Amino acid sequence: MTHLFFFLTVALYCCATIAYLACIIRTSPLLTCWTARLLTGGFTAHLLSTIHLAVKMKYLPLTNMQESLSFFSLAIVGAFIFFDRKYKVTTLGSFVVPVALLMLVASSSLHAEVRQLPPILQSNWFWIHALLAFASYAFFTIAAGIAVMYLIQRYFLKTKHFGALFQKLPSLETMDEISYRCLTAGWPLLTIAIISGSIWSEKAMGSYWIWDRKQTWSLIIWFIYAALLHGRITIGWRGKRAAILSIIGFIVVLFTFFGMKHSITW
Repeated sequence: MTHLFFFLTVALYCCATIAYLACIIRTSPLLTCWTARLLTGGFTAHLLSTIHLAVKMKYLPLTNMQESLSFFSLAIVGAFIFFDRKYKVTTLGSFVVPVALLMLVASSSLHAEVRQLPPILQSNWFWIHALLAFASYAFFTIAAGIAVMYLIQRYFLKTKHFGALFQKLPSLETMDEISYRCLTAGWPLLTIAIISGSIWSEKAMGSYWIWDRKQTWSLIIWFIYAALLHGRITIGWRGKRAAILSIIGFIVVLFTFFGMKHSITW
């Protein structure tokens, strides 16, 4: 059943990705409606697949790279659906949904099997830490997608190129607001994730902070987004500078996620 839901998810995400990319070229109320339905259907199948796997394994599927990639994809799509329903930013899906699809496809290429959890992962603090971290990363993914769109729209305005894509992109004000919402949600979640991870580390290894590579880079991510949020609130950072820093922050997130294997997690 898990595999059935998973393959259904991949198929629906593929169709949704094609539909969202098609919306850049030509859009209509019918296409927009079916695009949202395809993605919602895929998200539902993905959620059911994750729940079924969790019931089967008797723990949340977040303990290796294969499971984490799939869950990261799920979190990204869930965050996008939330913002799309609130702000009607269909074009954002053209930048975000392909990322979620690539993560899911990468997840399917990795081998994972049901296994007995090591004692170090049998802690509620681990699950709290992992869930909050993925939630924050999902918001940062949306912020990066918005940042790319912002830079494109800004270029169009600067060069007075008011073509078809310009008409489909949200206003700079709307994108700036979404970016701010992502930061004000993602950074506190990451903060709590780091704190809960430190508590888990203390219970597992006897120290709140062991300065391994993933902990260090997670702290770097925290400082990047803290600086961005601080700049927006106190100095009034807007526009190009904030967009570029948001993209840099997301690149560091991906580098940390894929490149820094945690010594006590995987």
